[in-house]
Amino acid sequence: MTETYAITGVTGHVGGATARALITAGRQVRAISRRPGTAVTKGRNWTESAQADLADTAALTRALYGCAGAFLLLPTVPPFTAEAHRDLITSMAAAVEASGVPHVVMLSSWGADLAEGTGPIRWLHDLENRLRATGARLTAIRSPHFQEKVETVLDAAIGAGVYPVFADETDKPIPMVATRDIGEAVAQALTTKEDKSEVVVLDAPTYTESQVAEALATALGKPLTTITIPREAWHDTLTTGGIPSQLATELVALYAADADGRLQPRGDRTITCTTPIEETLEVVTRG
Repeated sequence: MTETYAITGVTGHVGGATARALITAGRQVRAISRRPGTAVTKGRNWTESAQADLADTAALTRALYGCAGAFLLLPTVPPFTAEAHRDLITSMAAAVEASGVPHVVMLSSWGADLAEGTGPIRWLHDLENRLRATGARLTAIRSPHFQEKVETVLDAAIGAGVYPVFADETDKPIPMVATRDIGEAVAQALTTKEDKSEVVVLDAPTYTESQVAEALATALGKPLTTITIPREAWHDTLTTGGIPSQLATELVALYAADADGRLQPRGDRTITCTTPIEETLEVVTRG
C-alpha cells in the first residue's frame, strides 16, 4: 500500500513546495485547505484533497487520519494574540493525537528554542512542545529568514523606489533561505524513516539587506533607495502601512530579537540550503 502524506498550507510557499517535492518523488499527497475546492483547484495534481480549518479539531483529525506523516505550519491569525494561537495549537495537537498520525514535520524557526522575547516565534516554541507531547514523532524544521520576505516590500519598491529595512543596520550578513529549499527539506524529513524526534536547522546563503536591495533593483530594472527604519518608529511605520496594532507589536518584538542576535541556529542537525536569492527574486518579481 502506498503511503500518503497530509500537507497543510498547500496554497502557500512552503506547503506548496513540500507537496510538489513529494509529487515529484512519486509520493501520494493529501492536500489540506481551509476552503472547499481550493487545494484541488490550485494543486491540480495532488493525489487527494481534504477540507479542514486548523481550529476545527474534528475536521483536522479526519484529514490526518490514515496518513504516514503530516506537515503542519502555524498561521498568524487575528486577533494576533497569544490566546488565539494557544487555542490553535491545542486544536492541532489534539488532532495529531486523535488521528494517530505517527510522524509530524512542522515549520519552525531559528529562535524557537526560546520561550519568550521573540514575538510570534514563541508560539512556534509552544507548538513544538505540544506536538512532542502527543506521542507522534516530531521533526521541527527551524528556518532562518525567507528569501521571499521581499514580497512584503514590493509595493514600496515598485511604487516609491524604496527598500525599507526594519533593523539597526543594512550591512549585517543574514542567512536567507528559499522556500523551495524548505519544501525539499520537509519532504525529505517526511519520507525518511527515523525512530526519534529531532530539530533540524536550515542553513542558507547569507546576504546583507543592502545586497538584497541591489539584487531586487536589478530584478526590477530600476534603482532603489535603502531606508533604515529606527526602532522607535517600527510600530508606527507598520501600522501606517496597514498592519493591525497587535500584530505590529508582535513584529516589533521579533525584529528586536533578530537585531539583538537572539535568534540562533540551535538544533540536532543542520541541512545546508543553496538556492541563491537572485533565482528567488526572478520568480517573485515576475508575479
